[in-house]
Amino acid sequence: MVYKRFSIGVALRIVLIIFCLYLGLWLFYSQDLWLAPGILGFIALIQIGELIYYVNSVNHKLARFLDSIRYTDFSSSFTSDSQMGGSFREVNVAFNEVMNVFKQTRAEKEEQMLFLQVIIQHINSGIISFNAEGKIGVINNAAKHLLQIPQFRDISDLGKLSPALLEQVMEMKPGQRISYRVNPNLHLIIQSTSLKMGGLSWTLLSLQNINAELQSNELEAWQNLTKVLRHEIMNSITPISSLVDSLSTILEEDSYVQKEGFLIKRDGYQDIQEGLETIANRSKGLVNFVNAYRDYTNIPMPKKEMTKVKALFENVLILMKEDLKVSEVKIQTDILPEDLEILCDPDQITMILINLVKNASESLMHQVDRTIWLSAVSQGDAGTVIRVEDHGPGIIPEALERIFVPFYTTKKTGSGIGLAISRQIMNLHRGSLQVNSIPNEKTVFTLSFR
Repeated sequence: MVYKRFSIGVALRIVLIIFCLYLGLWLFYSQDLWLAPGILGFIALIQIGELIYYVNSVNHKLARFLDSIRYTDFSSSFTSDSQMGGSFREVNVAFNEVMNVFKQTRAEKEEQMLFLQVIIQHINSGIISFNAEGKIGVINNAAKHLLQIPQFRDISDLGKLSPALLEQVMEMKPGQRISYRVNPNLHLIIQSTSLKMGGLSWTLLSLQNINAELQSNELEAWQNLTKVLRHEIMNSITPISSLVDSLSTILEEDSYVQKEGFLIKRDGYQDIQEGLETIANRSKGLVNFVNAYRDYTNIPMPKKEMTKVKALFENVLILMKEDLKVSEVKIQTDILPEDLEILCDPDQITMILINLVKNASESLMHQVDRTIWLSAVSQGDAGTVIRVEDHGPGIIPEALERIFVPFYTTKKTGSGIGLAISRQIMNLHRGSLQVNSIPNEKTVFTLSFR
């Protein structure tokens, strides 16, 4: 309707211009008049100018409308500036309605943005975003409180806190998670995510100080360790102390003095000999316990290299060939993809796998199905997992909670440090060792590499 009125308005103006020009020329050539044709020509010029103004007004109004959208300036009004008659009243109304829709949409987005900013500022985890050039986009109060870096405008400013931390952050891949101790009071868990916004690539970091949780876990671990140490030492020291008293009594009662020296009765001699053997055995047990504790607390840092999982599995099978043959245990392997590689210390990971396979083999002694499954699968950016699975008697829930506690064991001949050392080795690899067991169904130990 508006377009039709505009077309009619332009057509009428063109017709009037042509009529004035035609009438002027007719009067000039036919009637030999000068004044009337001049007036008609002047009127035609005015009409041409008014036509140009009429069309330009529309273009100007449309350009102003588009500029308002382009620069997100929705304060303009298209009601009071129209001097082109009632035919363009609908245009003004339509423009104003569109402007109001844009204004409302912008207000809603600003409210959502403000809401998100308030949420980001109030969460306990630190949030930092930076682009490919290192410029900081968003940093919340929690991140400022954790890092305590004044004028944090570029990710390189993180080097003021710790150059090593900055290096690790810059080497992080999307989805990767790292742990870094900055100082005794600040131990950060940092997770990285990538996104694209406004045509730019951004990296989003989440930071959390786990120092308090670590201290709590460390205290609990020391308490558990103290209980174990007390239990083992008392088990060895108490009988030794008792035997020493008994041996002193035997020497007093069953020995007597002669010219050649002290003589002792046969029964007393046998009692002393048995007591000394018992003291020796308990002393050896205590020494073995101390050596096991030393092994647990002196694990060397892993020497990582890219290693094929297939080579790891083959090495384990070769080393355990005789033991598996004696116990009549079979091992099935599955690797996806077949040429899968992991960054690890092959010797340490082999030791873990041997320990897990040995435990699984011992649990299958009284089972009909004596098969152990060794599998490895790549999970893309989430890393790689290696699983050791058996369908033996499983682990009861009570033992499952303490199975990784140093010196805790459910076996009569076990030292209780194998799984504890295995988990510590995986922690040094920045991975994890987890167990899932359903009694009388299956047990699965999972090594996760990131």
